[in-house]
Amino acid sequence: MEATASRDAARPRLSIRLLNAIERFGNRLPDPFMIFVMLAATVLVASVLFALAGATVEHPGSGEVEAIRSLVSAEGIQFILDSMLDNFTGFAPLGLVLSMMLGIGLAEKLGLLETLVRHTILSAPKRLVTYTVAFTGIMMNVASDASLILLPPLAAMVYHSLGRHPVAGLALGFASAGAGFTANLLIVGTDALLSGISTEAARIVSPDMMVTPVDNWYFNCVSVFVLTIVAAVVTERVIEPRLGSYQGDVEQVASGEPANARRGLRNAGIAALVYVAAIATLLFWPNSPLRGPEGGLIPSPFLSGIIPIILFFFITVSVTWGITVGRIKRSRDVSENMAEAMRDLGSYIVLIFAASQFIAWFNWTHIGTWIAVNGADLLTAMDFTGFPVILCYVVFTACMNLLIFSGSAKWALEAPVFVPMFMQLGYHPAFVQVAYRIADSSTNIISPLNPYMIVVLTFIRKYDKNAGLGTLMSLMLPYTLAFLSTWILLLTAFYLPAGAALRPGHHDLPAVLTRTRM
Repeated sequence: MEATASRDAARPRLSIRLLNAIERFGNRLPDPFMIFVMLAATVLVASVLFALAGATVEHPGSGEVEAIRSLVSAEGIQFILDSMLDNFTGFAPLGLVLSMMLGIGLAEKLGLLETLVRHTILSAPKRLVTYTVAFTGIMMNVASDASLILLPPLAAMVYHSLGRHPVAGLALGFASAGAGFTANLLIVGTDALLSGISTEAARIVSPDMMVTPVDNWYFNCVSVFVLTIVAAVVTERVIEPRLGSYQGDVEQVASGEPANARRGLRNAGIAALVYVAAIATLLFWPNSPLRGPEGGLIPSPFLSGIIPIILFFFITVSVTWGITVGRIKRSRDVSENMAEAMRDLGSYIVLIFAASQFIAWFNWTHIGTWIAVNGADLLTAMDFTGFPVILCYVVFTACMNLLIFSGSAKWALEAPVFVPMFMQLGYHPAFVQVAYRIADSSTNIISPLNPYMIVVLTFIRKYDKNAGLGTLMSLMLPYTLAFLSTWILLLTAFYLPAGAALRPGHHDLPAVLTRTRM
């Protein structure tokens, strides 16, 4: 009897066994680069079978009947060889992301982002520390994945110094930076990356369709404030009571910043205000070249050129900071730090090469159009075309995130299929993009394939030597459920009025920037 009890006690709980099984299965998946190579090979084989079967599809835009084209034909082989370089260099997300990272990467390498986060949290009143950490974490996706490493240990030390449980601060930092990854008050690299992929996918159906980096901006702005409150409530009402009081010694927050960091932040802030004021003055100047032909903002050169504007903003602020604190002493220091940031994107560039070929082949064969049209017809025949189909897609993506962690890789996989399909049902591709983003972000922190989970687990063990993966999962699950539920409610709130009101010629700013309906 004792032996049986011992075995039962040693056996992990069902939830842990399930997570372990998902982790083992996910680890057996090929590298994302090879996944796209295999998908491209699948498209090649499928194009032959479709062509042999004489499959055709009526293009929803032009109304022309198009035959599925085989890649294993004289025309197909010529396309593969002639277009390979153009597919890669002309892939919309590539230039956008590289441009954004020149500026953001410079700020990160010079230490501006880390110092700004440190001062933001430490200067907050004690009663607002939880909200400050949550807000900072959500906003820190401007530093991309670096936020998942920078914020958690710093938040833990702040909580510890205040006599609160450091693991609660660490959990809040990781959850807000990971699960709130897609929300921001700024236009950041994620917006450029996803909108570029969305544009490529939308052009399967409509060659003139374009999704801009600002199309989800209004939704993201609202999400920042709502999710800040949600994260704080979960931390103070669920996580901290469960953890109880911490018995360790009070830990002081270490400072690795320059001695004149405050002056650097002041000067960087002044540079930011001057830059924003200059852009605002130019934007609202009579007959401004940044406004549209009729004087409006949607569309306008300002929105279409938002990436260069943001790039120069980060360069201006970063250089001001670097010169003030002595981290830029010669002009070459700027280019060297930018180059260092670009080195971190090596794996992304390799991935994009394979992804761009897959999407280009998928488009050229017309298989994407065939799936979109027939998939939309099937959903219409089933009378499953309303908002519930979007919710089902959110659940699908949330489950996919447990197996494929890379957000850009997953969107590059899903977008060519789901964007054209939902466009056929009347949904704007930017709205489909929002549905993808909330599902992907919410489950980032419980994905066994998240490489930063091991790093965060190491941080936790500094305060709890017995902590394991189950400990981290149990801390993150309340945040995932709360964030996903809140985002679905926001998505519903945006869908109902915008879906009913947005029509050609309608110019309500929130609805237009949300891009619910076509």
